[in-house]
Order: sequence, then C-alpha cells, then structure tokens
Amino acid sequence: MPEPRARQYHRNRVANTFSEEIGAMLEGELSDPRIASAHVTEVVLAPGGKSARIFVAVQGNEAEEDETLAGLMTAREYIRSQLRDRMGVRHIPELTFAIDRSERMTGRMDELLGRMRKREKKFSAPSDPPAAKP
Repeated sequence: MPEPRARQYHRNRVANTFSEEIGAMLEGELSDPRIASAHVTEVVLAPGGKSARIFVAVQGNEAEEDETLAGLMTAREYIRSQLRDRMGVRHIPELTFAIDRSERMTGRMDELLGRMRKREKKFSAPSDPPAAKP
C-alpha cells in the first residue's frame, strides 16, 4: 500500500531541515580538526523515522574523507542534541554518516565515456578514401 502523501511530505520537510542544519554545523560550528571542508548532499530518513543516513561530500582525498567520517561519527550525539534544540522536537532519529562519492564517480564516468567515444571515432573513420577509377 502506498504511503499517504502527507506523511511523505512531512518526511521530506524533516530531511530538508536536517540537511540545512547539519550543513550549517559543518560550515563552522564543529571544532573537530578531523572534519575537513564538506557539505551535505542527501539525507535519507527511514520510513519509521527511527534512523537517518546523512551523505556528506568531502573536498579532499580518501584519507581526509576517512578522518572526516570518523570525526562526524564521534560528534553525532552532539549533532543530535543541537538538532533537538533547534527544531524543538522530542525525538531525533539515530544519525549515521556516509561519504558520498557520486560526484567523483560521475567525473570518472564522463572521462571514460569520452575515451570510448574517441576510440570509436578513431576506428570508425576510414583510413584512406577509395581511389577514383578513370
């Protein structure tokens, strides 16, 4: 049975609010030196509202991504308490952070598709035109 529209709308609003508030915290409120420059790309709320997965894109290499993820997992209870205070609600779902590598993967896919197109173009073009007979 499909989920009622009002419930889906509410979950989307809550996810957007989480994204904005956690994004503001990432910009300067968290003082952990492990957390690199990052931004929230997506928030996925579980249907029951008991948990949320926050996808974060980090500007940096894989080592910085790992450190940022460790810092965020350490700070998640602080983030939950801040969300509770800012939103004025009793229940905040359990937060889980994950690194979003979709932007990097998209760039890599574009690069590979470009190489493939060049290779196809090179092999499909005739090497020398047929000679004209008199």
